[in-house]
Amino acid sequence: MDITKLTPMHDRMQWYVDQNILPHVFSLVMKGTDIVDYRCFGYMDIETQEPLREDAIFRVFSNTKIVTSVAALMLVEQGLLKLDAPISELLPAFAAPQVLIHDATSIDQVEAAASPITLRHLLSHSAGFSYGFVDPESLIDAHYLGNGLDILTGFDGTLENMCDTLATFPLVFQPGTDWRYSLATDVVARLIEVVSGLSFDAFLKQRIFDPLDMLDTGFCVSEDKLHRIPAMYVPNDLLNPMGSGLTLLSPVGAPNYLTAPKWLSGGGGLLSSVSDYVRFLQMILNEGRHNDVKLLEPSTIAQMHQNQLAPNIDVQFPMWNLPATKFGLGFAVKDAPEDGEPQGAIGEYHWGGLAGTHSWISPDTGITGFCGTQVMPAFWHPFSHDFKRMAYEAC
Repeated sequence: MDITKLTPMHDRMQWYVDQNILPHVFSLVMKGTDIVDYRCFGYMDIETQEPLREDAIFRVFSNTKIVTSVAALMLVEQGLLKLDAPISELLPAFAAPQVLIHDATSIDQVEAAASPITLRHLLSHSAGFSYGFVDPESLIDAHYLGNGLDILTGFDGTLENMCDTLATFPLVFQPGTDWRYSLATDVVARLIEVVSGLSFDAFLKQRIFDPLDMLDTGFCVSEDKLHRIPAMYVPNDLLNPMGSGLTLLSPVGAPNYLTAPKWLSGGGGLLSSVSDYVRFLQMILNEGRHNDVKLLEPSTIAQMHQNQLAPNIDVQFPMWNLPATKFGLGFAVKDAPEDGEPQGAIGEYHWGGLAGTHSWISPDTGITGFCGTQVMPAFWHPFSHDFKRMAYEAC
């Protein structure tokens, strides 16, 4: 790859900072497993204009889901979890799920589930759970928000507590019949605790983070690393992601990150640095290996980015458009290129976090990208689309 061809992408990322649309951006491009470009733009916080550190530690939110998926699949390979066994064998609270009937107008309009919830459903978000904040005016999300699962304001309980609460709510569709973004990956985290006998954070540290030398990744940081967490902002106009103007949401080194929360969210709780998360991506690219460490078999990695959804089902959000997108065991999978992308984008697998971290892997082109900021919300933000499109143009 001719690195000079990435200059337009660099200029575009800097433009987002100059226009006060984003406080900072990092962009990283790999060819194969080799890093060919890594740049930081903007500031740790706008007020002091301290430059964004190369070793900054980011709130990666739903990038956590890919880590949790890998952890669960490691236990599948060990024979401790099964993809198609009812999760109620390990979590009895889910033994008799109820499902909202079609066009229900009341939360008590339910029918029995026709089939049990499985780990495959959880990893592909086809179990029938919801999230609460994604579609807050819907019947099911309003029920989540009003009955103890308003996770954006913080859930004051453990993974076990969360599962016990979640199990009392109806599913929004029959297991395996549709797709809905949800707390399913947090249920996966609880399954990992049950079969491993370890707390979720301890399992990740022992089985993934320490072997991969991901020394900056976890649910909290030590005091000497606190200053490496950038400030997080919210747009002044929540309905216009390209609008200028930001308001501080969380300062640099907010002290709440010094201790791990009770709720060790497998769906969105991790902090990580670029160098750490790149090691994790390199393991994915190397079909489950990184240097002398083997976490998964190549066939298992392949399943992570093979469609697991029922026929004619696509990934859909009420506020974001992800055209021609399916879902595997942890990754979204692209069936067609978006505007400005090459045919080689077909088969790309990806996911990101609510505050703007996003990673993607393109098997056909051999290009991998990782970009990020800290703005709520910025999951499907134009800056990450520009980064991806312009990285493809340069390859």
